[in-house]
Amino acid sequence: MHCAACGAGGQAVSIAQVLLYNGPALNIPAVICQSCKRLHTMAISIKTPQELEKMRVAGRLAAEVLEMIGPYVQAGVSTGELDRLCHDYIVNVQQAIPAPLNYNGFPKSICTSVNHVVCHGIPSDAKILKKGDIINIDVTVIKDGYHGDTSKMFVIDEVPAHVGRLVEVTKQCLYRAIEIVRPGTRLGDIGHVIQSLAESNHFSVVREYCGHGIGRIFHEDPQVLHFGKPGTGVVLQEGMTFTIEPMLNAGTHHTKLSKSDGWTVTTRDRRLSAQWEHTLAVTSDGVEVLTRRSDEHF
Repeated sequence: MHCAACGAGGQAVSIAQVLLYNGPALNIPAVICQSCKRLHTMAISIKTPQELEKMRVAGRLAAEVLEMIGPYVQAGVSTGELDRLCHDYIVNVQQAIPAPLNYNGFPKSICTSVNHVVCHGIPSDAKILKKGDIINIDVTVIKDGYHGDTSKMFVIDEVPAHVGRLVEVTKQCLYRAIEIVRPGTRLGDIGHVIQSLAESNHFSVVREYCGHGIGRIFHEDPQVLHFGKPGTGVVLQEGMTFTIEPMLNAGTHHTKLSKSDGWTVTTRDRRLSAQWEHTLAVTSDGVEVLTRRSDEHF
């Protein structure tokens, strides 16, 4: 993710932790950015009903892109071709904008993260999918100025049981987290649910990259960590919109950022990684999954 607090860099930025300062006259959520090493108070946007309606449209379009591309995700297809198909669909069919394209220099319209790539993989004609691969396709659509951000794992033909389990447990981490989203829940509760399920299945949770607030701005406050302690962090309120996008590794949680392209993040031990993502809105009594696909029921 990028530092929503200071806007640092075109490269991935690690958020160290979310703090909640409590004093006699101070109750301010804040973040420490590992890039700028400074503390920043968080400016969380509460969306109006009109803004939420626009986010529903953007979220639905993002979900439809993943549904459209599914049949094309197969052995022998390049990630570059998947990018072109998504780009053409977003621009020409949906009359929308692919948010990743030229975002801080990112060169493509989607992210394609294959096997040991954790996130921000750059599509390429040279990267040909083969039997046994797993791939995350991450799509963000801008429509009428608002963003919808979602990602899904695809399995190429058959994979060993332990690989399928990584993909499934990661999805269940997202779903379990969504189940507890409602006013009064804290961000630490979300991180704890994800971390507990992941580690009970002997997977590790990536620390350096996280979910984020979203709306008119692609990456805004709050930062949504996928690990944490219950009862800590920002308290959710009706009208907040953000992504939850857990990244689980088969090995250790350590990652490595490519020095050559400044974007591609891989597992340091080169073992497999999986990720699923949805954009959510906190409602008066629960949650609305703005990027829900037609095969999902919340």
